[in-house]
Amino acid sequence: MTAPTANWSYPTAVKFGPGRIKELADHCKAVGMKRPLLVTDKALASLPITAGALDILDAAGLGRAVFSEVDPNPNEKNMEAGIEAYRKGGHDGVVCFGGGSALDLGKMIALMVDQNVSVWELEDIGDWWTRANPDTVAPIIAVPTTAGTGSEVGRAGVLTNSETHKKKIIFHPKLLPAVTICDPELTVGMPKFITAGTGMDALAHCLEAYSSPFYHPMSQGIALEGMRLVFENLPKVYATPTDLEARANMMSAAAMGAVAFQKGLGAIHSLSHPVGAVYGTHHGTTNAVVMPMVLDFNRHAIEDRIEKAAAYLGIAGGFDGFRARVMELRAGLSIPENLTAMGVEATRLDELTEMALEDPSCGGNPVEMTRDNTRALYEVCI
Repeated sequence: MTAPTANWSYPTAVKFGPGRIKELADHCKAVGMKRPLLVTDKALASLPITAGALDILDAAGLGRAVFSEVDPNPNEKNMEAGIEAYRKGGHDGVVCFGGGSALDLGKMIALMVDQNVSVWELEDIGDWWTRANPDTVAPIIAVPTTAGTGSEVGRAGVLTNSETHKKKIIFHPKLLPAVTICDPELTVGMPKFITAGTGMDALAHCLEAYSSPFYHPMSQGIALEGMRLVFENLPKVYATPTDLEARANMMSAAAMGAVAFQKGLGAIHSLSHPVGAVYGTHHGTTNAVVMPMVLDFNRHAIEDRIEKAAAYLGIAGGFDGFRARVMELRAGLSIPENLTAMGVEATRLDELTEMALEDPSCGGNPVEMTRDNTRALYEVCI
């Protein structure tokens, strides 16, 4: 079987398949861009896949403007620098090119380039998004080069406050890219630790959405199939980076996780977000570290559901078998055993606990998170 090619509209127009980056300029023109700004991260900026994307834009008369001052956990300073570059260049749209950090920051630039409110006033709380002027949001095209966050099919972005070190989810319906190009060939050159971390991020999205207590049967089904794709394909792409079929399946799983988690996230993310904000750790890898501990924490509330998932996934042993499979996957991907191995200090657990309880993800956890049980969970994780 070869890697699949398809056109989807779920929840936006997705151009999926090897080599489809060649369509980038056509899609930019279709949404009205004449001078796009390509936003990527520092590591990607000098790589051939980025040069190739810029060549495609340049050949079509769209220029080759690029902004790459994107930190691994992007903050409002990165956003402000990007907005300045956008304005100085006279740009009229953003091509978000890269992993979750570049995708999120590119979307923030497009959202905030001509707003009269602070980005923090658009946090994903109630109807705060209505504070923004929807008519000034620049058009967005997303091109993921990793398979993890699924930001390419999302209506939100994560931004870290550089002063408080707290991660905030910024939401607006117009943050959904007009077109997403999912080309698995772009993911072939990922370093192994990025392949592992982003893949585990996709699994975390699917697992937490599946475990969330809220009612959303569509997300439930998508999350279950997304877990199957990760368990079957992440070891393949880690061992054989050029396996395009497996790469395509991981790109699908990443998008599925992001679609599914509108049902809710949980303790994996509420623990991970503060650690990433304070210590600068890779988000997906941090999720992978705390995943088995959170499974144990939630066991009494999700055991029946996980048993059903294990049966669908062909995993024997119910909940224990599922947890063992997670541990097996982590070990095969060289994921650190605990948060201590990632540099997290026990002296900061009180601070991290408060941040975790403020994180919106904790509201979707199957077990209510309190100050006492959240700190105890952090203690287990270190």
